[in-house]
Amino acid sequence: MSFSKILPLMLAAAPLAMAMPALAQTAAAGPAAGVTTQLPRGAAPSHYAITVTPDAANLKFTGKVKIDLAVAQAMPALVLNAADLTVSNVTLTPAKGKAIKGSAKIDADAQTVTFDFGKPVQPGSYTLAIDYAGIINTQANGLFALDYSDNDGKAKRALFTQFEAPDARRFVPSFDEPSYKATFDLSAVIPADQLAVSNMPVKSSADAGSGKKLVTFGTSPKMSSYLLFFGLGELERATKMSGATEVGVITGKGNTGKAQLALDASAAILPHYNDYFGVPFPLPKLDNVAGPGQSQFFSAMENWGAIFTFERALLVDPRFTSESTRRTIYSIVAHEMAHQWFGDLVTMAWWDDLWLNEGFASWMATKVTDKLNPEWEMLLSRVNGRERAMSLDSLATTHPILQKIHTVDEVNQAFDDITYEKGEAVITMLEGFAGEDAWRSGIRAYMKQHAYGNTVTDDLWKAVEGAGAKGVVGIAHDFTSQPGIPLVKVDSAQCQGGSTLLSLSQGEFSRDRKDKTPLKWNVPVMAQTVGGAQQRLILNGSAQVTLPGCGAYVINAGQTGYYRSLYPEANVKALAKDFTKLASMDQIGLLADNFQLGLGGYQPMGLALDLVDAVPADASPAVLAEVPDYLDSAHTMLESDKAAQARVAAYASKKLSPVLATVGFDAKPGENPQVPVLRSALVSTLGGMGDKAVVAEANKRFAALASNPAALDGPLRNVWLRIIAENADAATWDKLRAMANGAKSDLEKSTVFALLGVAKDEALAKKALDLAMTDEPGKTTSAAIISAVGGEHSMLAVDYVLAHRQQYEAMIDVSARSQAIARLGGNSADPAMATKLDAYATQYLTPESRKVVDRSIAAIKTRIETRARLKPALTAWFASR
Repeated sequence: MSFSKILPLMLAAAPLAMAMPALAQTAAAGPAAGVTTQLPRGAAPSHYAITVTPDAANLKFTGKVKIDLAVAQAMPALVLNAADLTVSNVTLTPAKGKAIKGSAKIDADAQTVTFDFGKPVQPGSYTLAIDYAGIINTQANGLFALDYSDNDGKAKRALFTQFEAPDARRFVPSFDEPSYKATFDLSAVIPADQLAVSNMPVKSSADAGSGKKLVTFGTSPKMSSYLLFFGLGELERATKMSGATEVGVITGKGNTGKAQLALDASAAILPHYNDYFGVPFPLPKLDNVAGPGQSQFFSAMENWGAIFTFERALLVDPRFTSESTRRTIYSIVAHEMAHQWFGDLVTMAWWDDLWLNEGFASWMATKVTDKLNPEWEMLLSRVNGRERAMSLDSLATTHPILQKIHTVDEVNQAFDDITYEKGEAVITMLEGFAGEDAWRSGIRAYMKQHAYGNTVTDDLWKAVEGAGAKGVVGIAHDFTSQPGIPLVKVDSAQCQGGSTLLSLSQGEFSRDRKDKTPLKWNVPVMAQTVGGAQQRLILNGSAQVTLPGCGAYVINAGQTGYYRSLYPEANVKALAKDFTKLASMDQIGLLADNFQLGLGGYQPMGLALDLVDAVPADASPAVLAEVPDYLDSAHTMLESDKAAQARVAAYASKKLSPVLATVGFDAKPGENPQVPVLRSALVSTLGGMGDKAVVAEANKRFAALASNPAALDGPLRNVWLRIIAENADAATWDKLRAMANGAKSDLEKSTVFALLGVAKDEALAKKALDLAMTDEPGKTTSAAIISAVGGEHSMLAVDYVLAHRQQYEAMIDVSARSQAIARLGGNSADPAMATKLDAYATQYLTPESRKVVDRSIAAIKTRIETRARLKPALTAWFASR
């Protein structure tokens, strides 16, 4: 998915004798002034009528399209986007006049096709008719095929489309940019016994002879090209009504029951969104379409009215789906449904504002999931989301939420935790500042004003401030237009007459650039003593605030602020003492903040570990579930010292085993809804560290499979299998391979195949890499095996894919190719890996496409420095326990 800047083709030729009346000369011409476009300005589509005929067996298709377009100024030629297409015929017909035959010139690098009609095209209304052909890919770009086995073990092939960001051009010559909105009519000639699905319901179906039928879908709303969808195969659909809208799930035959969670979630969420956004869902139906396999780039896509999701992110199998996965599925459904408004109804004008889609969808998904499933305590997950964003944002290679996008490679690399997670965190903070009512009123005004149109970020801020949230624009600009993380420091704290006077100052938290001049933000701070009333202020520089009460205090109460909180050591110790008096949200936020401050060298690492130690065995299960990750991080940081690692593992067993003994290995009737998540975290971490009791339990259950095929069934099945796979010998590895090949579903098959890559034994890791190069795992599973190897043997995995680079790139989406090797080696702490990644990027990538590589290199260098600095402190702390 490479994007090159298009320069208009200036042809010196006489005008075509097809000028239209003066009225037509004022027709819209695509993106507004100031909005980026890589097509020549002056022509814009209003409607596409597309007919495709797929040849699934031979991985190719033919198509015909008629595009109604308006030309606002004389154009030397018409330039559209096209990739991997060939054009056999093109004509241009004015609203009044005869068709003019043209010629087509493909520019593969620019992903464009230029249509020349011998003379410049004058302003007016036209129909551009094109006959063309394309390829069906085997990874998720354009029109692609997914091969799978049905429930009877028979080989099947289904077709789907994936167009975001710029891959509609692989399906139809088009104005493939978000600002060129149009309506779409889609028809397809398909096998008579198969089901086709698109954005709109089927309008008609007619016999096309030779075992084929012509299916025509209803006309879509006005939308961007990347939201068009087509799916085809031996599929079935289950539906239910949600108000006036029919919601559905579409799966391979026999699997709709596994999509019941998604179907019920859709029906419950839709009325909430209709109310919240103030604009009812405008299409007659909304499907979730499940596809077998997986992508290394995405899990789901918000095509309007026809959300596509890979099965692993949509289907529930009671034999092995974990509670965490069930909640993730619900959140993904909520995220993609939120896009039906944020992204589909109102679309960013250009990819600079991608976060208007993704950050808002993530925020809305968390909000609605928490509202409809309060027992899950989903708002607590926002702390972990914030931390994922800050892990990128604390490095010099970060970028602002709003980033200038020039090329397709840059678009693809913009789908990261800054866009999603920082976007959600900043929106959470802004909603907290504005108040829920004013915020919602602003969102409703924004939706109504810009429905079926395109926007930039400032359009939203104006709507929210216009709804009464005065001052939100200044805060929003600071946090979206510049990168980095504010550091709010408590310089002093004094108890005076029953109140606490805090002196605050602002800096910038960074892992690798502490010598730079800190940026400044208007930071909404919410502070309180433990149990006291909250006080808020906007910090810009330094300030004082008086809090009711004395004792321990927090300066990011409720954890809605996107900043790090640096306290005097005495307060951290006081918070550890009063830990159980804090709300769960603040407990989780406090653990995260202090651990990262220790990693960054802002305070002793022992303070953070003291907080982890302070979490009692009877704490909230949601809080306890966070503890294993911190101990696993310490264990990983000491990987060069096996004796020190053993002390971490011993502490982890001492700290966590009593909790595991209380919750047990298996679910109990009536247990706290968070206990299944806690149980999974405990078993996974203790098993990964080699805890003897947990590993023995895994071995016992695995051995039981010989006499009872259901011995591992349940929400921890894949956790137990991972422990087995990590510690596998050759015979066990072969058993797992046989289990993968004998799996009852493609979802189970791909999961077990990927586990073959996690073996700690290097010889088995090499064997897994060789297996990935065969057809045995399936075309979309091989890359997952290689990624699994990279988790334990990153240098081995990177060297292997560099030696097989072309084969490896064929296993992954075009969208992920510039990032895949960087991700594979990005968790290393070996300086040789940084050198290797830099050499790879220098040889194969452009400056625009190597950004993810540079982030990985920065993370590796920071990790090396951090581990060397912290090893003595970590070793001493765990030795003292």
